[in-house]
Amino acid sequence: MMHAYDKNYVDDAMSNLGEAFDYAVNECNLKPDEFLDMFITVGVAGQFGEGTPKYVSGMSGTELVWEVFNRAGLKRRLPEAGCDLERSPEYWCGWILAYYQWYTGKSFKQIKQYLSMEEISKMYGTLHEASEDNFVDAIDRKLQGMDNQTKLQILRKAVGYSQKELALRSGVTLRMIQQYEQRAKDINKASTVNLVALSKVLGCKVEDLLE
Repeated sequence: MMHAYDKNYVDDAMSNLGEAFDYAVNECNLKPDEFLDMFITVGVAGQFGEGTPKYVSGMSGTELVWEVFNRAGLKRRLPEAGCDLERSPEYWCGWILAYYQWYTGKSFKQIKQYLSMEEISKMYGTLHEASEDNFVDAIDRKLQGMDNQTKLQILRKAVGYSQKELALRSGVTLRMIQQYEQRAKDINKASTVNLVALSKVLGCKVEDLLE
């Protein structure tokens, strides 16, 4: 398997992304998925995922968050980093996400389409003391179980919405969403209005929904 970048940077990348999520959630009061979205949107995730030394080892996790906020144009006073030596669940989530991204060679944006931070956090209790490869194996099993799911279903679950919530947020009827996910209706033939509405709520491109 082709990894994302040189293995020499992995430990730094894992520590820094772990610290970044810990700081973003516990000091800046963001939800983990909110920070991940911002991390991806401003372009820092792309450079981090390629192993650019400046981002994976040239700055601390706290400085990484400051860089993301700065690029996003957020004008707010940021708290100083805490000095708690205990590793929080949020730290582990960022730490293991960095490893998984390096190991698979996928971009953070690609990973987000089927794996949310909320889902990673649910795995903390059983996997935070296990090896990194156990996490990779768990995600591989998850993906095998997703083979028969539609892209709409995968993306909906990745952002944590029920079918009803997606219907309310997008304006697409619940019945229509159910039919797309059951393949009773071909989403490739869906109206442009429905596709655009769904893509906006799910934070993806229209083509990401097509089978």
